[in-house]
Amino acid sequence: MTSRGRGAKLGLVGSLGRRGALRLGGLSVAAAMTTVGCGARGPATEVAAADVPVGKGLVLHEQGLVVTQPEAGHFEAFDAHCTHAGCQVSEFDERGIVCVCHDSVFSTTDGSVLHGPAKEPLARAQVTTDGDRLVVRA
Repeated sequence: MTSRGRGAKLGLVGSLGRRGALRLGGLSVAAAMTTVGCGARGPATEVAAADVPVGKGLVLHEQGLVVTQPEAGHFEAFDAHCTHAGCQVSEFDERGIVCVCHDSVFSTTDGSVLHGPAKEPLARAQVTTDGDRLVVRA
């Protein structure tokens, strides 16, 4: 059977040719990825504001996020992955948000590096207040 014969059995592929169909599939994937990136930043996670201690914060391990309350009533959120080696930050101390893998420390206010080896700040996430709940998005 010739390649034309096989393509005819596949309908659209036959009229576009194999390369045309592959290109069309690639465009579909690219369009889908662009559409996903244009909407809301990601699935929302809700946290009780009372669960986030003043001057420290809360690591949401499963979601890969960290929520802080640098001063009473002021909340911030960041990606919980250290910018040095990708470990997840896991605790807070008097210095700030701590990555125990290599002892990088980040500010609870803006995610900036207070102590290396990390050189880049934690990526910001979105946090909004809804009554006594916080809504966090990556």
